[in-house]
Formats: sequence, C-alpha cells, structure tokens
Amino acid sequence: MLGALPGPLALATPHLSWNVVADVREMFRYPFMVNAFRAGTAVAVLSAVVGWFMVLRRQAFVGHTLAIVGFPGAAAAAWLGAPPALGYFAACLLCALVIAALSGRGAGGDDRGEPAVIGLAQAAALATGYLFISLYHGNLEGTNALLFGSFLGVTTGQVVALTVVAVVCVAAVATIGRPLMFASVDPGTALARGIPVAALGVGFLLLLGAAAAGASQITGSLLVFALLVLPPATARRFTLRPGLGIVLAVVLGLAVTWAGLTLAYYTTYPIGFWVTSLAFGLYVVVHAVHAVAHRGRHRPQPERAP
Repeated sequence: MLGALPGPLALATPHLSWNVVADVREMFRYPFMVNAFRAGTAVAVLSAVVGWFMVLRRQAFVGHTLAIVGFPGAAAAAWLGAPPALGYFAACLLCALVIAALSGRGAGGDDRGEPAVIGLAQAAALATGYLFISLYHGNLEGTNALLFGSFLGVTTGQVVALTVVAVVCVAAVATIGRPLMFASVDPGTALARGIPVAALGVGFLLLLGAAAAGASQITGSLLVFALLVLPPATARRFTLRPGLGIVLAVVLGLAVTWAGLTLAYYTTYPIGFWVTSLAFGLYVVVHAVHAVAHRGRHRPQPERAP
C-alpha cells in the first residue's frame, strides 16, 4: 500500500475532462486502480453491514478504538517483514477479545463497561505504532498511509483476502442478525428469553474488529469512521427498518468509496480525505433535510373559527 504512483502516473498527474467515459477508461487502465476499486467495494459492503449494528448498539467508541489499534499492528507487521494486512487483522481481533474480557459488558450493547480501558488502549496503540515505525525506519509517506489511507499498491492477494473476510463476516451477520438485534435493543428481555446475549456480544466485537481492520486498509486507522459510522448513520436518518436500512447503508458506502477513489486518482489529495469529506457532507445534508421536514410536519396549525 505504500510507495509512489507507478508507471506513467509518476510522470504526469491525470486530469478530469468533460468526457466521463474516457476518464473512467483511463483510470481503469491501471491494474492498481482496478484492485483498489475491488478492495474498496468489499470493505464498503462489510463496513456498512457491521456498522449498522454498531450504530444500533452504540459501540462507536469501541469501533474507533479497534481501528486505532490496527495502526501498531500494521506497523509491527512491516517491522517484522510481514504483510501490513496481517497486522491489521491480528491487532484488531486481539483487541476485540481484550475489550470483551475487560469490559464484561458484551451483553449490554454499549461501551460503558470500561471506558477508561478503551481510552487507554487508544493512547497506547498510537504510542506503540510510532515506536514500531521508528524501529522500522519507515518514511513519512508510509506512516501517512497507515494513518490516513492509500489506494496505491493494493495487490490481488489483498483483494482476495478482503473479499473472503467480507463474505464470511456478512454471512455471520446474516446468521445471527435477528437475535443480535433483539439483544441490542432489549438485552434484559433477550436474556430472559434464553438468547446467549454475552456470546453474541463477543461475537459481534470480533466482527467489528474484522470490519475495522478491513476499512483501515482503505481509509487509514484514524479515518475509519468514514465507512464504519457515517453511511449507516446516514441510512438511519432515512429509515429505521433493519433490512432497508442496511441496504441503504451499503449503497451509500459504495457511493462514497467509489467517488473517493475517483477523486483521489484525479487529484493530489489522499483517499481518506475524500471518503471522509464525502460521507460527512452527505450526512450533514441528509440530517438538515430531515430536520426541516420534521419541523414542517410538526408546525402548529392555526385554529379555525367554529
């Protein structure tokens, strides 16, 4: 994921024109852009599906922590000569298990069990990540890619790995979706009905760790919220129906990912900036429209004379 633009792009920066078809063909001439779109598609779908339940369960702080922990994992993998993707997944999944063990609130659907431990994990992750970067003697561009994302150098192996992880995680969410939703909305009643709420909580933390590790490879560890939170949160402004909301979150996640990759290719700004800006701007617009429409529906009507 690190390095300079390959091929002709190292000599000339591409520019958008009025011919959209020609621009798209130009962009997909390069295998690294094809791989970037494939990887981005898998990550966007995974993040939207898992992120919808994360927003429902109010575990955004946990999701952010898992993404931050991916930074030292990737840096340590680079230092040891292993693929950074392996470090992302190993660190995020291990942190998910640690949070589940220390908080003891897997059944609660929120992160109020041990917020101090979660905050400490974030600070320790950043410090450890910079330590591994200094030991590796990596350049500044490499650090920026780990923190803020990069679409360069995405290999076919990474695409296959991300696709497999996305398929497995989405299938797992589909399998446990109904009891997980029940346990998220009303954990006390779900526990009384015999639903294994604690086990579902731990399982979902592992799914969230996998989603955070995947999204971090596109947006970077610090900007993972762009895909993990904003599309699901925007979808919930449209509808609270689970099925429709998840589908809409996937559509929004794909839209901002594809648009962000295109703009990152044709400009000098990184993919993390574009994906985050587009997702945040879309949420602000939808929130404003929803607020205006809600105010109009509840505006007091003048009384009519008898």
